[in-house]
Amino acid sequence: MVDPMPNDEEKMNRLRRAMYSRSLSPKLKEHQRRVLEDDGISVPEDWKRQEPQLQGTTVAPRYLEWRSVARWLGIALIAFFIGVAGFLAYYFTIGGGASQGSAGNIGITISGPSRVSGGEPTTLQITVSNQNKSGLELADLVVLYPPGTRSSPNSSTDMPSQRISIGVINSGGVVNVPIRAVFAGAEGGQANLKAQLEYRVTGSSAVFVAESQDYDLVFSSSPLAITIDGNSEIVSGQPTSLTVTVTSNATAPIKDAILSIGYPFGFAFSSASPRQAKEGVWEIGDIMPGKSVLITLSGTLIGESGDERVFRVAAGTRKAKDSSGIDTVFSESPFRVTISKPFLGLSLSVNGSNDGSVVVTPGGNVGVSVLWKNNLTTEIRDAVIVARLSGLEIDGTTVKSNDGFYRSSDNAVLWDKTTTSGTLAIVAGGGSGAVGFNFQMPPSEILQTIREPSLSITVHAAGKRLSESGVSESLQSTVSKTIKVASDLGIAAEGYYHNNPFGSSGSVPPQTGKETTYAIRFVVTNTTSKITDAKLTAVMPSYIRSLGPAMYLPLSEKITFNRDDGSVTWNIGDIEPGVGVNGAPPRQAAIAIGFTPSTSQIGTQPVILQNISFTGTDAATGADVSRTARDVTTNLMSDPGFSSTESVVVR
Repeated sequence: MVDPMPNDEEKMNRLRRAMYSRSLSPKLKEHQRRVLEDDGISVPEDWKRQEPQLQGTTVAPRYLEWRSVARWLGIALIAFFIGVAGFLAYYFTIGGGASQGSAGNIGITISGPSRVSGGEPTTLQITVSNQNKSGLELADLVVLYPPGTRSSPNSSTDMPSQRISIGVINSGGVVNVPIRAVFAGAEGGQANLKAQLEYRVTGSSAVFVAESQDYDLVFSSSPLAITIDGNSEIVSGQPTSLTVTVTSNATAPIKDAILSIGYPFGFAFSSASPRQAKEGVWEIGDIMPGKSVLITLSGTLIGESGDERVFRVAAGTRKAKDSSGIDTVFSESPFRVTISKPFLGLSLSVNGSNDGSVVVTPGGNVGVSVLWKNNLTTEIRDAVIVARLSGLEIDGTTVKSNDGFYRSSDNAVLWDKTTTSGTLAIVAGGGSGAVGFNFQMPPSEILQTIREPSLSITVHAAGKRLSESGVSESLQSTVSKTIKVASDLGIAAEGYYHNNPFGSSGSVPPQTGKETTYAIRFVVTNTTSKITDAKLTAVMPSYIRSLGPAMYLPLSEKITFNRDDGSVTWNIGDIEPGVGVNGAPPRQAAIAIGFTPSTSQIGTQPVILQNISFTGTDAATGADVSRTARDVTTNLMSDPGFSSTESVVVR
């Protein structure tokens, strides 16, 4: 069967060539146009042409051909990678690569005790074995230690790593390397270390590394032990104290120890002894073996009855002085406190102060007031309040109470229904009241031989109530306060002419228009506690001139003179307790001055040094210490052989 379509197309092509041909187009004749007639044939809007079919042949789509090619290519790539992996595995295990120092054929094991004592020297052994077919060259063993590790007990710096040169390890060779270090950590805590072997192989400058598994250590003991004393049940809003003891269990000094206390929510810090370096941090310094350091802090804890609060106490060391806290923890100990509401609320004040500790002067009068309140809704019967004095011994004859009884046998003041005219016999729910007493602290003469004297007042309250079942219950409540006695520091300024250590010039009595030289001696005494940051200042009048600095004694003391305002400053520093008492020499310094009287001063005894004052800090109480001395005039009554007639200015 002949397809008519190619003939029709051929006719159209011929006609198209004739139309555009220069030689044939003129020969084309114009035919008469036909008139179109409606033959009634309906032509559809769409059409399709029947494609010719090839007999016995199936042609795949082009995209199926590319998919087949991609599949075979993927299979080839997978086979390639498997072959490469197999080759590498063979090469670096039993092939040629193994003979060039494969890390997989190097064994590094660490052996030793799994439990160690923190702060004590520990010996471990590292075993390196070479199973390669060739030797290892320039081998170095690098030990990576846990934080806080030190080379010896006396070392003050951490040792994060250690490099040990081994040299050559022959094929099949085994090397044992002992190491010795001091590990640090809290009791029951864990740490780990690791060893690495750096080496080279023959014919290569590359450095290869093989490493061991982590070696775990468990600390059986800590170089520092923490003991915490305090009330495990306290009253919300009432002063409370906590005593932390840090003890060294090490055989060598622990350098630059730090104590950290994390305060619980609701705790308001009031004081501490010694002072904290910053909030919750104490710089203990070096602790000798077997020695202990005591830290006491006071404050108030606020919370609801039944709440539990936790003080988190930790001790350790730091890497550098500028570290903000503990870098290596040696010991940790939480202290849990339960907040309770006592049946009888107690509040203790001394000389009007409600602080945790109060500072009084030697020989001073102390007034104690105890406020009480029934926190129950039911009544309390037969209430008893006892204030017991402990620590510094006082004179019982000075204890006075209008509504209590002083019992000298145990230094206690007692209040009950008999001493309070029945007030404490029945205390109604919500009822409150106050009792009190006063006494006198020992004078300075008695306290001179006592270092950092203090006295504690502990108040106990007890009573009975009927429970819901009708059974009588005994109830108790406690509050305490510490009274510290300030060191009795004394200062004096004395003038000298006849006994002038610098040698005097000019005349006495002083004459107008002529200079007379004097010596001023400062004397400082101290009794019970160390005074820190001590400084003494004075002012020379405008008609006095300083003859220093060569005329200051002793030369070891730090004395300065300001010409702008005429002030003299003696930076004393620390004053130890017992200075100038019981036969001990006082702390003293002397300066030389020159006085040229004016005619307006004739007949007077002019001031030659004025505004003499002292400032410092009592290390035991933390209180500021300030003293003043009277002005020094030309009337030198402390100068041996001096007469009052020599003090008045003459013409």
